[in-house]
Amino acid sequence: MPTRRQCANAIRALAIDAIEKSRSGHPGAPLGMADMAEALWRHGFKHNPANPGWMDRDRFVLSNGHASMLLYAVLHLTGYDLSMDDIRNFRQLGSRTPGHPECDVTPGVEMTTGPLGQGISSAVGMALAEKMLATRFNTPEHTVIDHHTYVFLGDGCLMEGVSHEACSLAGVWGLGKLIALYDSNGISIDGKIDGWFTEDVAARYKAYGWQVIGPVDGHDVNHLIKVLRDLKDIKGPKLLHCITVKGKGFKQAEIDQTTWHAPGKFNKETGELIKENKPNTPPKFQDVFGNTILELAHTNSKIVGITPAMPSGCSLNIMMKEMPDRCFDVGIAEQHAVTFSAGLAAQGYVPFCNIYSSFMQRAYDQVIHDVALQKLNVVFCLDRGGLVGADGATHHGAFDLASFRCIPNMTIASPLNEEELRDMMYTAQLPDQGPFSIRFPRGNGTMVDWRTPFKELTIGKGRCLIEGNDIAILSIGAIGNEALKAIQKTTDRSVAFYDMRFLKPLDEELLHEVFHKFKKIITLEDGTIVGGLGSAVLEFMADHGYSAKIVRLGIPDHFVEHGTQQQLYHECGYDCESIYQTICSI
Repeated sequence: MPTRRQCANAIRALAIDAIEKSRSGHPGAPLGMADMAEALWRHGFKHNPANPGWMDRDRFVLSNGHASMLLYAVLHLTGYDLSMDDIRNFRQLGSRTPGHPECDVTPGVEMTTGPLGQGISSAVGMALAEKMLATRFNTPEHTVIDHHTYVFLGDGCLMEGVSHEACSLAGVWGLGKLIALYDSNGISIDGKIDGWFTEDVAARYKAYGWQVIGPVDGHDVNHLIKVLRDLKDIKGPKLLHCITVKGKGFKQAEIDQTTWHAPGKFNKETGELIKENKPNTPPKFQDVFGNTILELAHTNSKIVGITPAMPSGCSLNIMMKEMPDRCFDVGIAEQHAVTFSAGLAAQGYVPFCNIYSSFMQRAYDQVIHDVALQKLNVVFCLDRGGLVGADGATHHGAFDLASFRCIPNMTIASPLNEEELRDMMYTAQLPDQGPFSIRFPRGNGTMVDWRTPFKELTIGKGRCLIEGNDIAILSIGAIGNEALKAIQKTTDRSVAFYDMRFLKPLDEELLHEVFHKFKKIITLEDGTIVGGLGSAVLEFMADHGYSAKIVRLGIPDHFVEHGTQQQLYHECGYDCESIYQTICSI
């Protein structure tokens, strides 16, 4: 019979093996929470792997969903229908082990979790459902419903405002079957939390009406088992405060916890990080952003940078190193990041608020009411716009183009390449520009020599890069490079290429020119086709009485799975080959 430490280390081994093989993922949290998982799942958790949908099973929610390999390892080891092949295919196209847990993909996953904080809110809902069902169906003679809801959460989850709202209500409602295990390691996505999260968590939860136990050693499995058993007899919602070491059991991950949050490629035997430094490689778009905002800040003293806990993830750390007093990491708090930026803009500053596209969805209301309504010059730099790859459906930046397009006063731009990103950022910080959104994708651009002199762009003006006579491709953003490659393959059609640059305002003069000349038009965007560029072009055609055959290429009207970016472009029908086939068939 394996010891408890051996079981916890088996979780660690499966996690580190899968993450190394996938060349992506987040090892720190699964390593740090392995002992907590061993204590709960093997000694206190009521479940049936042969019947994952059993009505009176205990519920488990992984609020810090980036630690998905922790959950997959536990499900495999406890007998769920999750094979070693499934583990080996972690984050691969079509696998049952996506980058973040998805309830309709993996047996045993109760709730899809991605962005931090949402898990505790859904766990409160589950616990209240148990209370309501028990009241309805239990009798003095028969206990039909009697289960607990457990949630693992970390420091980052507690920064999100939704955790305050949810946990306050859990205390008011007296949800005695709700038990939260707080993975307290003092580290968030981008380093130590003491720069933005210094509150007394125990005092906070006691004020909510929770019972707080601990802090306890989150790696002492025997003690954790005893505490978890005792917790069931305590009234009200419970928070078990577990002190852990992020990356526990893997030396390099313990030493450099920030890097090992998402280390990329590494050698699990040596801990060596594998960097592919190919000569003459174009930079990442995020690095162009980071270097450009610093360059602009040297000439415009009003520019400030804002990020919700992602300085290195968006490369604002480049400016932070040189101008720490003009950069603000507000923690994992996207709504606050936007309205905080609005306050700065109202006082004459020009905030560059960099938020990943998928995380910006949390602050949509603030964009409308706190920025756009007041016509404030906040520059939203939406990194990871479009399909992001192996992080999966919870992280794809599918909706920002369409959702921002309906907001009055908003300028929406997306660059084809690094030079355009620089020029859009330069243009956005000029006087009287108002709310300005610039979205760009994950990964590298196309230009090696990208540090070009700044040029002011005319708002709402696109450009024709390739003349043609048969077909027009209207594209926005870096995905247009796939179309340029497809056009190079085309020998029997004369294809024009238009880089729209701006989704709002649209270049109506350019569109009149296109509709007068072409009867076959392809629109291309790395965003949902519902409400994006393709929809805007169709609306323009209808409004002005034109008639043409239009094929819209972009993210279909469903949630896209995990895989590499190129795999997903192909699956969605807008990689180079798919665009070429569309050109041939239209």
